[in-house]
Amino acid sequence: MALFSFTKFSLLVLFSISLLACTSLARDHSIVGYSSDDLTCIDKLINLFDKWMDKHGKIYKSIEEKLHRFEIFKENLKHIDERNKMVTNYWLGLNEFSDLSHDEFKEMYLGLKVDQELLNKREKLSQEEFAYRDFVDLPKSVDWRKKGAVTPVKNQGQCGSCWAFSTVAAVEGINQIKTGNLTSLSEQELIDCDTTYNNGCNGGLMDYAFQFIVSNGGLHKEDDYPYLMEEGTCDEKRDESEVVTIDGYHDVPANDEQSLLKALANQPLSVAIEASTRDFQFYSGVNILIHSFSL
Repeated sequence: MALFSFTKFSLLVLFSISLLACTSLARDHSIVGYSSDDLTCIDKLINLFDKWMDKHGKIYKSIEEKLHRFEIFKENLKHIDERNKMVTNYWLGLNEFSDLSHDEFKEMYLGLKVDQELLNKREKLSQEEFAYRDFVDLPKSVDWRKKGAVTPVKNQGQCGSCWAFSTVAAVEGINQIKTGNLTSLSEQELIDCDTTYNNGCNGGLMDYAFQFIVSNGGLHKEDDYPYLMEEGTCDEKRDESEVVTIDGYHDVPANDEQSLLKALANQPLSVAIEASTRDFQFYSGVNILIHSFSL
């Protein structure tokens, strides 16, 4: 039986990098895409914005729209620079979201829709059902990427479909563990077809998506049902194509770190994190090494 686990928790990571004055001793800030010196002169700021537009293929419909985006870009860069000077274990940088206000970013990209009634019900059952409750041989560390159970990073685009990507990644992982084959599966199929409780680009919950895969008899390969970055029409004619299926899924008991470690030691998990803070919009990297299985 293929088993899946989902735990509900908020992840708060604090990070930063110290920015030096723009001198011959200044650090190379290519990793974050700017120098503090860019904030000292409007000409340098405009030049940085133009380079950023070229890098990310940004084209605006009018000069008014470009000026509007430039003002947002400037405010975001100020936030990035201030935060990088304040915190010490992660850093922020310019990315493709740097011309979006934080409200725009949240509306476009955050898509977890929590059904508290469902989660409360699952929480009562999860300890009894938890598949790995008797597992005792915890390794000191595990990297499922090195074990070949993780597909390359995918881009959800301007669609609140994170729930579908989290679901699919877990299914891809357990399928590789059980069969030896790492197969990229279709998030688009969940977006188009899993519509009883989930809402496509307007958000969803992984529990419902796992149940859909069980009830629907599996999930098609990404090559057979490619991602569109938008909601489409459910294509039931793909039934003849090969699918990957699961027998069921289980939630990791809430607020139970040992159970989380047990589950992670056996398979990749589907998780949700609190990513609605402004820093997550520009997250670039972390300066500390986190050991998941510190015993």
